[in-house]
Amino acid sequence: MKTYLHSLFIDFNSFFASAEQALRPELRNRPVVVVPLMAETTCCIAASREAKPFGIKTGTPVYEAKRLCPGLKIVEARPEPYIRFQKKLIEIIEECGVSAEVESIDEAHCPLWGEWMEEGPARALAARIKKTIAEQVSPILTCSIGIAPNRFLSKTASDMQKPDGLVVIRPEDLPQCLHRLELRDLYRIGPRMEARMRAHSVDTVAQLCELSRAMLHNIWGSIEGELFYDSLHGKPTCYRSTERRSLGHSHILPPELRTEKGARSVLHRLTQKAAMRLRSYQCVTARMSLFIKCTGERDGWGDEIHFNATQDTLELLHILEMLWSRRHLAREATPFAVGVNFLELTAEKNKVPALFEREQRDRRRALLAAVDQLNLKEGKNTVYFAGAHGAVGYTPMRIAFNRIPDPDTER
Repeated sequence: MKTYLHSLFIDFNSFFASAEQALRPELRNRPVVVVPLMAETTCCIAASREAKPFGIKTGTPVYEAKRLCPGLKIVEARPEPYIRFQKKLIEIIEECGVSAEVESIDEAHCPLWGEWMEEGPARALAARIKKTIAEQVSPILTCSIGIAPNRFLSKTASDMQKPDGLVVIRPEDLPQCLHRLELRDLYRIGPRMEARMRAHSVDTVAQLCELSRAMLHNIWGSIEGELFYDSLHGKPTCYRSTERRSLGHSHILPPELRTEKGARSVLHRLTQKAAMRLRSYQCVTARMSLFIKCTGERDGWGDEIHFNATQDTLELLHILEMLWSRRHLAREATPFAVGVNFLELTAEKNKVPALFEREQRDRRRALLAAVDQLNLKEGKNTVYFAGAHGAVGYTPMRIAFNRIPDPDTER
């Protein structure tokens, strides 16, 4: 009886750091970390394979990384080259004959079909992808590949051998091949779910695999537990796709803007960037949240407000000011990071404007469209609203783990 594998998952190793080493030969074979900005108080967002043996990983504070590795090279992130690399890598995968579903800037999922569903051809496909990347892009940009009966298991397999690994999970190997893993090694188990499982006396993956479908439904409190059971036991599954429900931006403040005035100007700039994205997605938002993190563990503030759905930058800036006026910060608190999020997104076409709103809305829409076009044509910050003055140079494009930004609208 033949073994059929339905999924191949690719994880590009230490992607940001590897991209920098590929672009800059002087960084090769050296411990390197990539940071969002050059400041002692920020955190590493990527560590090269040479830095990881020192205990440096994503989230390690810069000052701690320097202590762990005195010879560490620190590099400020450059999103646009990373996005170009990612697009080239996806092209290579598809040239090898499979479709690539982009999961994030450093991950891709490839459904398998035909002869590639058999282990031998699937392994050959993975080897061809690795070889072509090394030849056409750089041998520095390696990837770990997992092959399995479903996406959940192929993603799990891609993490089981790093860097530059290739792990195949066959149906007949399940579930024993997973028993050596920790609960958090499994995709879709985060800190909260792990705590919930331990509350149900599930402390190991072996114990988890012994649970029935009904027991996992009970732990999850929904059908998601049953889907997890099917995934864990190698059954083909299809998680429901979800519509975009939120968008936002956050930013660690550079030292010169770690004041209330600086925090406010950065929030203005982030709101203007997010509003432009909102319009590019043809969405409106009905709820905004803000947060300010401060250097003290207990200091900080967050709040949110509901309003009539809009995508109008001026209206959103007015709402930002309403929230800002409600802030409560300790007198000695020093702002460290800020963020804005638009929530309860819906399609613009579904919004029905009030009778006397249409004319003003159309005039404002034309104004904002002109602003967007100027910034796209002439470069970011060619035109911006005055509240962001003083911060326009301090809100560069960022790459989130689950979203690849559009350089045209977010530079």
